[in-house]
Amino acid sequence: MMLLSSSEVVAARGEAVEIESAERRGGDGNVRKKKGLLGLNGYALAAAVLASTNSILLGYDIGVMSGALLFIEPQMHLSNFQKEMLVGSLNFASLIGSLASGKTSDWIGRRYTIVLAAGTFLLGAVLMGFAQSYAWLMAGRVVAGIGVGYALMIAPLYVAELSPAMTRGFLTSLPEVFITVGVLVGYLMNLAFARLPAWINWRIMLGIAGVPAIGIALGVIIMPESPRWLVMKGRTAEARRVLVRTSDSEAEAEIRLLEITNAAEAEALKGKQAGVWKQLLLSPTRPVRRMVVAAVGINFFMQASGNDAVIYYSPQVFKEAGLGDPKERIMVTVVMGIAKTSFCLVSAMFLDNYGRRPLLMLGTSGMAASSATLGLTTRILRNSTRKPAWAMVVSIIAVCADVSFFSLGLGPITWVYSSEIFPLRLRAQGTALAVSVNRAVSGTVSTTFLTISEAITFSGMFFIFAGIMAAATLFVYFFLPETKGISLEDICSLFERESDPKDGISSNAATVASSY
Repeated sequence: MMLLSSSEVVAARGEAVEIESAERRGGDGNVRKKKGLLGLNGYALAAAVLASTNSILLGYDIGVMSGALLFIEPQMHLSNFQKEMLVGSLNFASLIGSLASGKTSDWIGRRYTIVLAAGTFLLGAVLMGFAQSYAWLMAGRVVAGIGVGYALMIAPLYVAELSPAMTRGFLTSLPEVFITVGVLVGYLMNLAFARLPAWINWRIMLGIAGVPAIGIALGVIIMPESPRWLVMKGRTAEARRVLVRTSDSEAEAEIRLLEITNAAEAEALKGKQAGVWKQLLLSPTRPVRRMVVAAVGINFFMQASGNDAVIYYSPQVFKEAGLGDPKERIMVTVVMGIAKTSFCLVSAMFLDNYGRRPLLMLGTSGMAASSATLGLTTRILRNSTRKPAWAMVVSIIAVCADVSFFSLGLGPITWVYSSEIFPLRLRAQGTALAVSVNRAVSGTVSTTFLTISEAITFSGMFFIFAGIMAAATLFVYFFLPETKGISLEDICSLFERESDPKDGISSNAATVASSY
């Protein structure tokens, strides 16, 4: 196929829009498909949900480990350092999966990489459930972590490549929605099994995660492959069949196929000039450099926010907030999980209407205010002989607000943004690089949170998180252009511009967005 210029592609889009308008006025009613929930393509939604369920495994681990630690600690006589290593080992091990996922997904496909992720996590869950020693338990965490690394990179990337441009934000945020659902389910499992004998309850809490992993691995087999991966492998006819099912009309599918094929051929020519990692890190062009900064930066701030540490160590955080009874702490943690899940759903619903930047800036500034408030109230509680009731209430509200603002902004949008900004030839390994930074920072924070908090107090730790989130707000403002409603093939144009990123869409990309 001959490469088309951007003006020819835009003209073709305009022709498709005219065809669709004629169809709506009384043309062939069978050509245009019915849209389902929230105007979404039903087939694309089903595939996105199946892929995103992989993320429930990480969320479950985060949620359930916070309660399981209460029972593992006395049985295995763990020190704070051992607890930090137990929690953080999964995040550091996920570096292996996230780094390997780029090459793997380019080799065996996006779909079977999801199956690989679920299978690896299943093995880790079985090892943790039957662990007889701390070393055995750590081994299970490492294996599960590798599976998590694969899942975190591949689920949003697959959904982004499958989704139509105008609903990509909602669909690609589903992995984070499922992470928060997993966190909540983990908290509920803590409540459900806490009354069992201490030698068995934490084993069930950790091992039961293998059950959904089996269902995920089987369910993913019936999913379609990413049309962009199929085009990259020269399987254009298969890609067209997938695009017809995930588009609102055959005319739109043909235009999407034309864009993808055109971009893939152009990128194949560029790809012959240098290897992927050389193009990403050693000699990137200016647009690619900006993409790497944006993807790595947003993933850094996502985990430097301290959200994972708050979730993993929520019973200790609520103890610092004045709650002494372990059962009370678990109950409040469940409330926090409900708030986190609710705000993640709100973000997913409005992401394609309001855009990435406004929700990111609201989320990061909200986290800065919440963390500062939590730092202030925990300092008051620490220095008071009588714990003021108002300070306890404000502390609990601040924790819930902190995780809620995270779920409104950085939580879902990080996965959306880092999976959509790279061109096809760099997307898998560029996203893998960003997710690797995510995992490294998450592991560092979770393995040092208790130790640093002991040294500078919990209030000092939350003041640091507040400062980091203030810096994150500035980073979003200056470095992240708006990508709402723009096809993956046209997002590159945003990073070629010199102007203010808040302006969002370039003239060519604006034409693209208005055409859909």
